[in-house]
Amino acid sequence: MKLIKLLLVLAALGVLAACSSTGGNKEDAGVAIEDRGAGGGAGGAGGEAYGGATTSGVTDYANLTIEALSDPASPLSQRVIYFAYDSDEVSEQDRELIAAHAAFLASHPEVKVSVEGHTDERGSREYNIALGERRAQAVRRMLEFQGVAPQQISTVSYGEEKPAVDGHDESAWSMNRRVELVYVGY
Repeated sequence: MKLIKLLLVLAALGVLAACSSTGGNKEDAGVAIEDRGAGGGAGGAGGEAYGGATTSGVTDYANLTIEALSDPASPLSQRVIYFAYDSDEVSEQDRELIAAHAAFLASHPEVKVSVEGHTDERGSREYNIALGERRAQAVRRMLEFQGVAPQQISTVSYGEEKPAVDGHDESAWSMNRRVELVYVGY
């Protein structure tokens, strides 16, 4: 009898483990993901203007001056991280972008950044505020993990309230699912 109970418990645990989630991602298989390859990341054309710095050479970003924040040719001019539908997972491409900003921020402790989470219009207002917050917190955690002091970072979620693009289709929605890095005072 004890053996049967043990087997039932193990079977139940196996079913629960198979149903578990790794978090935040209910991917819609029909959602198109845009290709932002050329110039879409921090290692795009702007990087060459700063000694060929690319996101793979993150240490180069620590040497940039504050003036680089207002220079459109600066690799730090890319400040938007895009997300897949209903996801708070940062893409590999955008992890490199975040690493560049983290290296800069860690070497400039006087600089502060606001991490602003946004969503597309689908979902309830409450759900979108929570999703925007999860996106902002995901970027915040990555910045802190890479050496940025917590007091340099603030987060806010706007949910669907501040769309980057007006429209009611995937091309608009994909541009609105984002986190923006807003440097305070620059």
